Amino acid sequence: MNRSSDDPKPQLPVRPHSDECCRSGCVRCVFDLYDEELALYRVALKRWQARQDAKGKPNDH
Repeated sequence: MNRSSDDPKPQLPVRPHSDECCRSGCVRCVFDLYDEELALYRVALKRWQARQDAKGKPNDH
């Protein structure tokens, strides 16, 4: 049974608000973490889209 709930579309990470950054030059700034999450999301989305194409279902772009 292949339902869309079995393979949910990856969710775009939420961009931090500018006030979430302390502006002290942290090695791992909240924006660095967001950029990493965004890169992972893009990979996951491409893989998800490929699975949807393989199933013959229309993509949700």
